Amino acid sequence: MEGYCVKCKKKQEIKDAKEETMKNGRKAMKGKCPACATGMYRILGK
Repeated sequence: MEGYCVKCKKKQEIKDAKEETMKNGRKAMKGKCPACATGMYRILGK
């Protein structure tokens, strides 16, 4: 799964990605940036 890292300012592969459900019921992937270890978050489609 690929996401955007705000710190690196480019798309990276999400490391240790796991799917979770947000409060509004939508799904998202949460993990870490492989380059700088910043938290990454990607909202998925329905």
